[in-house]
Amino acid sequence: MALSIWMPASISISAPPTWYVKCSGAKASTADSFIPSSLLNSLKTLKFPRFWPWQRVKMGPLTVSPMGFGTWAWGNQLLWGYQESMDSQLQDTFNLALENGINFFDTADSYGTGKLNGQSERLLGKFIREFQGRKAFQDDVVIATKFAAYPWRLTPGQFVNACKSSLHRMQIEQIGIGQLHWSTANYAPLQERALWDGLVAMHEKGLVRAVGVSNYGPKQLLKIHDYLKARGVPLCSAQVQFSLLSMGRDQMEIKKLCDSLGIRLISYSPLGLGMLTGKYSPSNLPQGPRGLLFRQILPGLEPLLSSLKEIAGKRRKTMSQVAINWCICKGTIPIPGVKSVKQGEENLGALGWQLSADELSQLEYGALESPSKMIQNIFQTS
Repeated sequence: MALSIWMPASISISAPPTWYVKCSGAKASTADSFIPSSLLNSLKTLKFPRFWPWQRVKMGPLTVSPMGFGTWAWGNQLLWGYQESMDSQLQDTFNLALENGINFFDTADSYGTGKLNGQSERLLGKFIREFQGRKAFQDDVVIATKFAAYPWRLTPGQFVNACKSSLHRMQIEQIGIGQLHWSTANYAPLQERALWDGLVAMHEKGLVRAVGVSNYGPKQLLKIHDYLKARGVPLCSAQVQFSLLSMGRDQMEIKKLCDSLGIRLISYSPLGLGMLTGKYSPSNLPQGPRGLLFRQILPGLEPLLSSLKEIAGKRRKTMSQVAINWCICKGTIPIPGVKSVKQGEENLGALGWQLSADELSQLEYGALESPSKMIQNIFQTS
């Protein structure tokens, strides 16, 4: 077994990379003879991750993997066809993530259809408790959950109670990032301030380590940042739809603002709900509501999809991996959704390498040349 030291490709947005030991099955060479045989024998018994793991980025007080996994599908029957029979496969997918360095998982108290409302949080907590691997991996998990701005959540106390309910569903003592799922500024401005005070309260009570927002436009993002800062609570993250399909003026302004304020941008839907995977075409559409959306957008994505396909071929990667890597190269933390081991393995292949400046430009040119754009979330504010 040959032993070598390796370092992953440097990514400008990451913390300084750590050095790792890499093992191969080749016979040790003369140059390796300084390594004691006892050490080599012990290394043979170690289980090394199959993918490039363990590089971390800072997000407020937290240290997380450069990509997280989204759990919207864990309980959603309408859009993602969830069935409870899928739970064992979801557990395997979660285990795969932890064993390969992913420690960041995004969820929400509203994820789950009908009576399965909150199912995503329940499953995530269950999978953490039942993980059979190293306890250090288990302890390293960072959960970011979102609290819905339901119309009956009118006071800070009600928002704090929502946080306590999430903690109860997951059976954990503290949430990594407590996020406001959307802003009510456009339709219930008086409720907005109560929700902000709720974020402050849950942070002060130690229910969350950090706070974040989701679906906030640049103007409202600056307002809540300044409000929380005045209360002594840093805004850790801002989660928005951000991908090669969602790089319009507002999204890029949000990214620029986050960079200037030290807020980490979390990219949801980095694959455009699947449109950037190359698995679908105007004649091969997914079932359900996604199919209706894809029918409108896919015919106008040819320049972008062609660029993704060309770069994926040269890199020996998939189109999904290239699209996710673009998000990482832009300094964001993408959270592609996963509901199978196969999807998890494919997403993990987006790590350990970096698109070149020319490739980034080619992809962005293809996106600009594509007449179709992703429909933005109706809850995103200005």
